[in-house]
Amino acid sequence: MAEIIARWEWRTFGDAFGAAEKNILAFPPDKVRSSSEVYILSRNSMDNTKIRDMLMDIKTLRQVNADKLEQWFPVMKAGFPLAQAVLADVFKAWKAAPPLLAREAYGYDEFLGELVAPHADLRMVRVEKERHGFMINGCIVEIADLKFDGAPIRTVAVEMADPAAVMRTVRQLGLEGFENVNYLKALKRFVGMGII
Repeated sequence: MAEIIARWEWRTFGDAFGAAEKNILAFPPDKVRSSSEVYILSRNSMDNTKIRDMLMDIKTLRQVNADKLEQWFPVMKAGFPLAQAVLADVFKAWKAAPPLLAREAYGYDEFLGELVAPHADLRMVRVEKERHGFMINGCIVEIADLKFDGAPIRTVAVEMADPAAVMRTVRQLGLEGFENVNYLKALKRFVGMGII
């Protein structure tokens, strides 16, 4: 099994990023990827929980350094249907009380419709992404056009295992004047859910 390497991430959201965006676009593009995802927000947790490519994907925030970079660590990638033992870990990540489970395992629609939608502490947001990737200073740099439940917004991110390289790239591109905001914060602001 491949070693999991936690990345340090800097990210911001907005409508446009001015000169910083032009600086990024001066580099040759690496990849363009599109996806449709469902983020599940919990009032009680800041773990990043989403479904992409029919996988329940959970990352947890390990640490924040002096530059306010965030180190995220993947803790789960599980395919549907989700068995009760997996669901116990999912609800633990949400710090939310699990409901009485009527099934041995839950498919995608059952999971969202029966466990997530009616739960008072949880909220789903459908996120469409078109991500344009670049490699700059060994860092993954991304500009993405997003829709949060159909509402357009954009994001720019810089990530890598080496935090010094991330900050060097953020400064080189002229991004340091923007607020560092992770997906969970941006989505909770969007739906009006308090940030813990």
